[in-house]
Amino acid sequence: MLGKLLQPEVESLIAARDFARLRESFAEWVPADLADVVADLPDADKVVVFRVMPQKQAAAVFEYLDTEEQQDLIHSMGREQAVNILNEMSPDDRTALLEELPPEAVKGLVASLSPSERAVAQSLLGYPEKSVGRLMTPDFIAIKSDWTVQQVLDDVRTRGRDSETLNVLYVVDDDGRLIDDLRIREFLTRPLSANVADLMNDQFVALAVSDQQESAVAQFRKYDRTVLPVVDGGGRLVGVVTVDDVLDVAAEEATADAHKFGGLEAPLDLPYMNTGLWEMFRKRGSCLVILFVSEMLTATAMQSYADELAKALALSLFVPLVMSSGGNSGSQASTLVIRAMALGEVTLRDWWRVAGREIQSGLSLGALLGVVGFLRISLWTAIGWDHGLYSAHPYILAAAVGVALVGIVAWGSLAGSMLPFVLKFFRFDPATSSAPFVATLVDVTGLIIYFSVAALIFLPHVSH
Repeated sequence: MLGKLLQPEVESLIAARDFARLRESFAEWVPADLADVVADLPDADKVVVFRVMPQKQAAAVFEYLDTEEQQDLIHSMGREQAVNILNEMSPDDRTALLEELPPEAVKGLVASLSPSERAVAQSLLGYPEKSVGRLMTPDFIAIKSDWTVQQVLDDVRTRGRDSETLNVLYVVDDDGRLIDDLRIREFLTRPLSANVADLMNDQFVALAVSDQQESAVAQFRKYDRTVLPVVDGGGRLVGVVTVDDVLDVAAEEATADAHKFGGLEAPLDLPYMNTGLWEMFRKRGSCLVILFVSEMLTATAMQSYADELAKALALSLFVPLVMSSGGNSGSQASTLVIRAMALGEVTLRDWWRVAGREIQSGLSLGALLGVVGFLRISLWTAIGWDHGLYSAHPYILAAAVGVALVGIVAWGSLAGSMLPFVLKFFRFDPATSSAPFVATLVDVTGLIIYFSVAALIFLPHVSH
C-alpha cells in the first residue's frame, strides 16, 4: 500500500533526475517501508533507486525484498554495485540469495567480495543445503566466564555494532566451546564488579550446524526464543540463528506442505502469478494423471458389481454419496495427523494410539452420517420425491446405506490417519499423503464396502 502511494512521487523525481532530493526523501524511511516502495517500481527505476541510496541503506532495503526480486536486481545492476550491496548484507540473508543463483554467477560474485566477507560466504555456502549452517550468521558476541560485567559492557560497546543481535551474549571457554548463554538484561541489572561466572546457570539450548532447518523451527517454537546459538561437532560456537530467519523457513515449509497436500508434484518455485504455464502444467499434470489412472480402479470395482446394479438401479444413486463421505473423512484425518506431526505432537511410536482414536471417531461420525442418510431416504419416500426409484423396499435400502456409511467413514478415517505414518516410516514426506490421494484410496475400498453391505442387507429382498 505504501509503495503504491509513493510510487508516482518517486517516479517523478527519477524522471526529473533530481537524485539529491530522492536521496533525501529516503533518508527518514525504515528499510522495510522502503522495500515496499521499491517493489512497486519498474525494473529500471529500481536500479536507479539502489544507485542513489547509501550502501548500508541499500543493503538493508535489499534484504527485505523477495528472493525473486533480489535475483532480478542482481542481474540488472552493474557488477560493482551488486558486490557493494552483497558486502553490506548480513551473512545469512546473503547466503539465502546466493544459493538461489546459478553456480557460475555465485562463483563470480563471491570472488568479488572483500576478503573477510568472501571467507564468511564460502564458509556458509560450504554447509549442506537446508542445513542450519546455511541459515546462521557468524556475527555474535562471545564473552569469557572470568570477565566482569564492566568488561562485558565495554566489549559490547566495541564490537556490538557488527553483531546480528545483542539480546543474548554467549559464554565460551578458551577453545571457543559454548558453556552458557546470558540475556543482556542480566548485565544491565548487575553491579559492574560482578563476575560472569556468578550469573551463569549452565542451562542453554543450542542448534547443531548440521541440523536440518526444520529442526530449528521446532526448537524456536519449543523454547520460545528469538535467537539460538549454533555449535559445530566439537561444541564450538560458530554462529547464531535469529527468529526472522526461522520465520522464513516456517513460511517456506507451510507453502511446500500446502502445495503437496493439494496434489502437486513439488511446490512452486515462484509466486503463483509469476509461475509460467509450462511449469504449472508440469507440476500439476503428473499428479492428475496418477490420480486419474488410480480412479480407474473405481470403474473396475463398479464393473465387478454390474449384476447387483442391474438388479437394483437405486444402488447407483448413492454411489457419489458414500464415496464422498469416505474421502472427506479420510482427508480430515490425514490433515489432522500431518499437522500434529509437523508440530511434534505425535511421532511414529504413536501410530497405534492414533489408530484407536480414529476408529472410534470414524465409527461415531459414520453413525451420524448413517442416521442422516437413513432419514433422507425415508423422508424422500414418505413425501413421494423418490418417484419409485427406491424400489419396493426403501427402508431396507436406507438401512443398507446407513450401515455402509458407518463402515466407509470408519475405514476412511483409519486409512487417512495411517497413510502419513506409512510415508514417514519409509522416510517420505507425510505431506505427500494429499487429500486427492487419500480420497482416491478410500473411493475404491469404499465401493467394495458399500456393495458388500448392500449384497447382505438389500439385494436379498430385491431378488424376492
